Amino acid sequence: MKLIKNTYRTFSGKSKVFEIPNRKSSQWIIYEDNKPKIFVDLYDLSVESNSMMNSLVLCAKRSMQETLDLINKKNNINLSLPVISRLGIYKITKTAIVDIKLEHLPEEWLDYSL
Repeated sequence: MKLIKNTYRTFSGKSKVFEIPNRKSSQWIIYEDNKPKIFVDLYDLSVESNSMMNSLVLCAKRSMQETLDLINKKNNINLSLPVISRLGIYKITKTAIVDIKLEHLPEEWLDYSL
């Protein structure tokens, strides 16, 4: 999958974040151990893990971060969403297009009863 790798300068230093070109609000890149690993599209119901995430996020009216916190706690893993700056002040210093293979969330990590 082609992603945009942006390097930001913030008060706390440099931050590298991968972003989806022409991103829809239902598409997310999830980091595992601070590396981009998983792609989720809540409206692509042809993939079972996406439909399970749809139920956990949209139907349960939870935020993506709340759902990831539950998955982390249940499976003892470190999933997160990228954060550019905690203060909201940043400047792009470098941009590159990269091709990265992202996986879907493993179904064994998900449970409708989170």
